[in-house]
Amino acid sequence: MFSFPFRFTASLIMLTAALGALAPGAAHAQAPLPPTAAQPGAAVPVSDGAIQIVWEVRNRFRLFREERDFREQADALRGITVLAAEQALGQQSEGRGWARNVVNRLCIDLTGRVSEPCTRDGVKESYLTPTEHPVTVRLAGAVPVGAICAWTFDDGDDPRNATQDCAEPIDFRARYGKPTVASVDVTSGAEAPQRASTEIMVRDVFIAGMGDSIASGEGNPDRPIALSDDGFCYRSYLGLGIGAGPGQFYRPSRAGFKGGRACEAPDTLQNWQRYSATWLNAACHRSLYSYQTRTALALAARHPHIAVTYLPLACTGATIPDGLFGSQRPRECFRTKSGANCPGSVNGQIAELREAVAAARKRQPQRGLDLVLLTVGANDINFSGLVADVIVDSPTERGIFRRSGVIGAVDESRTALARQLPQNFARMREALKGLVEDMSRVVYVTYANPALASRGVPCPGGRGGFDIHPSFNADPNRLATVASFVDNEFLPRLKDLAQCSGGVLCRDPSADAMTFVDAHQRSFANHGFCARAETDPEFDRACFSPSGDSFNADIVTAGSSPMTCGAGASNFRAYLPRARWIRDANDSYFAAMTFPQGLPAAIQPADIHDATWGVVSAVYGGAIHPSAEGHAAMADAAVPAAEAVLSLQSGPDVTSQPLPPPGGAVR
Repeated sequence: MFSFPFRFTASLIMLTAALGALAPGAAHAQAPLPPTAAQPGAAVPVSDGAIQIVWEVRNRFRLFREERDFREQADALRGITVLAAEQALGQQSEGRGWARNVVNRLCIDLTGRVSEPCTRDGVKESYLTPTEHPVTVRLAGAVPVGAICAWTFDDGDDPRNATQDCAEPIDFRARYGKPTVASVDVTSGAEAPQRASTEIMVRDVFIAGMGDSIASGEGNPDRPIALSDDGFCYRSYLGLGIGAGPGQFYRPSRAGFKGGRACEAPDTLQNWQRYSATWLNAACHRSLYSYQTRTALALAARHPHIAVTYLPLACTGATIPDGLFGSQRPRECFRTKSGANCPGSVNGQIAELREAVAAARKRQPQRGLDLVLLTVGANDINFSGLVADVIVDSPTERGIFRRSGVIGAVDESRTALARQLPQNFARMREALKGLVEDMSRVVYVTYANPALASRGVPCPGGRGGFDIHPSFNADPNRLATVASFVDNEFLPRLKDLAQCSGGVLCRDPSADAMTFVDAHQRSFANHGFCARAETDPEFDRACFSPSGDSFNADIVTAGSSPMTCGAGASNFRAYLPRARWIRDANDSYFAAMTFPQGLPAAIQPADIHDATWGVVSAVYGGAIHPSAEGHAAMADAAVPAAEAVLSLQSGPDVTSQPLPPPGGAVR
């Protein structure tokens, strides 16, 4: 569930007073005010079901700078679930992912800094404290062909008028915090005009995302790494290779890397980092595929009268003490054209959120935090150590990792679950109380068991999905023990902690309980890391061996042909639909191939071929974390809860729909 091997894996509305605010396509010349009801020729109010004014906020997921990006998502989500939309977008992008270009067009830069102001669709706006929102208004119903509309928009300060063909929508910018009465006289032929009116009031919803790697979107880089068809050499610990020659093994290299690929030709990490994956935030492995981002985006898409201001803060590796309260080590350097930007630490999320809320309230006293999406706790019980215990099978590596504390034990996690986690949770609850009106506005989305194959049966284990490293093998007995601990102890206790139940002491249980979401767990019971299907991508079926023989063990030929299937690794597509919604170690390497910055100094690798890099490159990109499909399923569970907390009427009915058969051959 959290990348092995360390704990730091597992984080409204006013109209503009100027006619110039009318968007292109609306009439900018002043039109006479329409006649009142006491005047001859007064407009006749329309009856119900005839003509009505409808409106929507444009580009209402405010993280996106460009409306085209929001529109793509809104269109994809129309009438279907987030999961079905993600699957369709994945196929549409041929598995390369919809976020790969969007990530460079946001109001938060790749270092996590909010752009203030942010230029959205050509207009500078304050991101945290918007003063207006772009709105499109149009007529619906029995509008006569060729009718002319005389519009009036009145927010109580300066009524504005425009006249144009009724078939054309009209755009304006609605001021924050004030309702606008929109009225229209519809004239067609010699008949008296018909009049319709409505009140326009945009509600801007401020949402924060917090927590650990499940919250951040770990495992799903916004732009996956490009793989080379050639091999790259790693050493094995103590020179002991496992079926791969004397202490060396080859795996696919990074495309574009021109340095030494053989173990005898060391190169600098800086050269290697130029070709890394791209993340919404590299230091925290934040991703637009995160269930938190997808939930906030789905709310915006489903509710046309709101705008969503979303602040992502979650960070991979976060615990409650180190990550939410205190600073934590960054996961990876931020790649730039001139090199790599490597922050020394990542600020605590609660402090970051408190600063953002204070800055917003300073400019707009009525501005408040509406919703917090939260997932945290697995790192507090060293879940990554349990993952390490399951998948590291070689005696050499097990010995090294056990001595360094990387491999954990269920008994140790059980103790932390009984002692440290309740204390940490209580402290976190008290801190969040100062940021939200009531704790029900904290939507805690729990974890899913990542190791269930079908109908809740644990995965059988084995090397399938883990043969990216020769020492990996998911031991069936250890796997069953950890899966049982997760299902029967860890997940139930998290529910008690969030809901102040099961003996958990809260000052006021009725007011301190968080909104708890676990509906997605039933879906994950059929989509663990070992799930396979005939509809999986052709590359996966041909090249990822269920028995763990995916890679060429011949040290002589593996440098030029590392895959036993004969196909190039560049054919892998991280965002095609799959039966498994959990990234295995092979997926982690093929999607992100992370050389983490935040390793303790004592085990920092000597060079890029070091044995440590061989291990961590296979797991620090999101092994045992939800895929984009998994995050979409989590968002489908979280959206109804968020709607209830925000008192939003349920959005349009959504349905799941079957995917078309996969197409295309491995190329």
